[in-house]
Amino acid sequence: MNTTPPGAIVLRRKNSFNRDTLNRFSQLMCITASLLCAGTALAQTNLALNKTTYASSELRAAKDAVDGSSYSRWESTQGLEAGWLTVDLGTATNLGQVVIDWEAANPETYQIQGSNNNSTWTTLATKTGGTFGNRTDSFNVSGSYRYVRMYATKRAPGNAWGYSIFEMRVFAGGAASSSSSSSSSSSSTGNLGYTPLFPEGTQVTEQIQYREPDGTLVTLMGMRSTERHARERGEPWLAANEADGRYFTYPPFYFQNRSFGLKIRDTIPAGGRNIRITMLINEGTFFGTTFSLFRNSSDPTVTEFGWALNYGFNNLKEGNLPRCFDGGNEDCYLDVDSYWNTGRDPHRPLVMGDRIELAPAPRLVEMSESDNRARIDGGGSRYYSFEQLYVVGEGVRPWYGVAPNLDSVPVPNDALLGGETSVSYNYSEEPYRVFQQMANNIGIRNTDRFLKGRRLFHTSFATGQHSEFPTQNPIFNEHVNQLGSNFNDERCIACHQLNGRSKAAVAGAALDTMSVLTGAPGNLPDPYYGFNVLQKGAVDNTVKLQRYDVTPRFLNDGTRVDMHKPVYEFSGPVPQLYSVRQAPQVIGAGLLEAIPESAILANVDASDTNGDGVRGKANFVKNPETGATQLGRFGWKAAKASVRHQAAEALVQDMGVTSPVYPVRSCQKTDVNCHQAGVSTHVSELELTRLTNYLQLLGVPAQRSYRSGYPNGMRVSVEHDVNPAQIAQGKTVFENAQCVACHKASFTTGNTHPFAELRNQTIRPYTDLLLHDMGPDLADTLAQDGASASMWRTAPLWGLGSLKYVQSGTSAGNEASVRYLHDGRARTLDEAILWHGGEATNSRLRYEALSTGDRNALKAFLNSL
Repeated sequence: MNTTPPGAIVLRRKNSFNRDTLNRFSQLMCITASLLCAGTALAQTNLALNKTTYASSELRAAKDAVDGSSYSRWESTQGLEAGWLTVDLGTATNLGQVVIDWEAANPETYQIQGSNNNSTWTTLATKTGGTFGNRTDSFNVSGSYRYVRMYATKRAPGNAWGYSIFEMRVFAGGAASSSSSSSSSSSSTGNLGYTPLFPEGTQVTEQIQYREPDGTLVTLMGMRSTERHARERGEPWLAANEADGRYFTYPPFYFQNRSFGLKIRDTIPAGGRNIRITMLINEGTFFGTTFSLFRNSSDPTVTEFGWALNYGFNNLKEGNLPRCFDGGNEDCYLDVDSYWNTGRDPHRPLVMGDRIELAPAPRLVEMSESDNRARIDGGGSRYYSFEQLYVVGEGVRPWYGVAPNLDSVPVPNDALLGGETSVSYNYSEEPYRVFQQMANNIGIRNTDRFLKGRRLFHTSFATGQHSEFPTQNPIFNEHVNQLGSNFNDERCIACHQLNGRSKAAVAGAALDTMSVLTGAPGNLPDPYYGFNVLQKGAVDNTVKLQRYDVTPRFLNDGTRVDMHKPVYEFSGPVPQLYSVRQAPQVIGAGLLEAIPESAILANVDASDTNGDGVRGKANFVKNPETGATQLGRFGWKAAKASVRHQAAEALVQDMGVTSPVYPVRSCQKTDVNCHQAGVSTHVSELELTRLTNYLQLLGVPAQRSYRSGYPNGMRVSVEHDVNPAQIAQGKTVFENAQCVACHKASFTTGNTHPFAELRNQTIRPYTDLLLHDMGPDLADTLAQDGASASMWRTAPLWGLGSLKYVQSGTSAGNEASVRYLHDGRARTLDEAILWHGGEATNSRLRYEALSTGDRNALKAFLNSL
């Protein structure tokens, strides 16, 4: 007999719930989400997950209310007063609980009903007094029923739409997960049906280190061309008006024919006597390559470059010059069998722990004797390279300089914010370029991927020109005239200044490097703007910072802190809902991506079990390509699941540039038809992968918490003029103020990321990647997936102290160029902290009560990150 009610919409979906997934994650969820679990520590199954559904009407599919996702939802037709949603459990079941995660459009009065024929209904529970707004309702029910129905009879006051459910969950006999939060799209209990970003068994893209059977250690180290030496701040070295160095720069043509690597075969751990260093070329041929080794630290006159040993290679030669080929050719090598340091036992055998500074100097074949341009592409032909520290028996290590003359030693582990990806201390007076450096442990082929992805990040989608050396670098013809008719800027680097944040907003000026996200009630795009305002191009949709409303506040010692609340002005219609966001710094994204979901979810505390007021909520979002539910990690509200997701959305929403993730420009205005296959896109799969790889492999600066050993008479760079004792004191104050409740100090990345460089790294990002309610003062009007308007992802703090250099583009730094928080309202660390409310209130109050000395120490600690 057909039991489908007349006029109902029927959707059947194969039950794809994987019980193995439940078994893997149930114990974790019991702990982190306060689930009631059986003695076996297995969480109860959501019986409604992916079951057949029926609805009285649909604007959005009824099946999306049982798909286990916090991203999708069922929505009825608008203006509906009486409406219902039914789930067919497949068989009669003894019921225990029904939990409904409502979107803002919800009822004042409704019933939970049960039936065994989908026709005759028994009322199991009734809800009255419902109010408009996101919420979760939980009902204890009983009885054996096959069909469970939500039957609404009256809309909540202020609900002019109809009804909308993110998720309806049904559990057998006894209690199940529920959230007491009033803003639920993804319940803070987690989501047993999520898909890991990188599943177990993911293969590495490239090996970076391995051991041979006898214990010989083999390290594969990527290198790139640069213009000068690591300790050279300009010419002359000690001049009072010295210029900045050129070590951190990317010379013209850096993205082709100029990256290479070293294969270091270290036999010392196996009882051998030598290390063989082989140069491997990614593209083309290097000609006339030389190699310097061992910092000449015993010579008091050495301040910049100066090595104890200079080598050529044992390889094929043309005339008297060596040649190193691409294609994995290993003829280009040198052997090192003793430790060198001029004037101090220059020939003793190598032992475990010896430090070898490596400084290759590659050279390309030139046009002719009179034309020193590279024959292969007309670019430069002679370069220096990164200077790396190899530790015998261990591998490549980030380094810093110690007395008496900046000799290279490994950075201590507690200062490696990005683990082994951390960028070494910089002595070439270029702190404003520190966010642009590749991971210190990067592999050889990954270096090439990184550099090619960087090219796209700097390319104009209008002219194809590179942002650096636009007249020297070749035009990227594939991306000419791809910019949308409306856009925010024409290249990625324009908003992420030097890989940092948006430029500081000025009252009366357009917010041309910031994003203004827009929407309508029900997680819908704005009917005029779509998902965000495009401020340049054919239509005048400028958004300006009209003014700041300034309110003074005072700290315990009487210090005045001006609190700036921005007021905006739209040239076009004012959207119903909007959120102004500054572009974030892009360092460390791959490391955050590599943290296992279980490690992040372990910090969810929906019930505030320790009573500190801090809860934390995971934002589960839908993968835009596969539809899979995944843990959100990126963006100010953790609404992006991966670096690829973040990059592709920025391309289409800020520049109108399509990619395989968002293949049509209409994705900027609606999520309908944004998953088309076989469409020709502006950015190909290869280029999108390169861009993603670039962002994943950016290194994180090492914490500047150690004093560098500058030679007598040499000016100490501003970035290295630090007080280690004060920084250590500030770290203790930071912890005692319970800032680490959200700004979690450390994680260990997992072993499933495709890049070996990012696996098993102890990192110190100072974030938990969770959402926290920061109170009404920081709230705007736009909810995003499971994040209400007052919820924000804990921002990572690594790189914080470099912002004054990066944002100003100067080696001296300028704190006035830095802005903090999601909309860039805060001008100082004091102001940023004082804006913290909601779950952070207790920590803010502790900060306000600090002595001047403790407060300054805490800020010194933050500025060392």
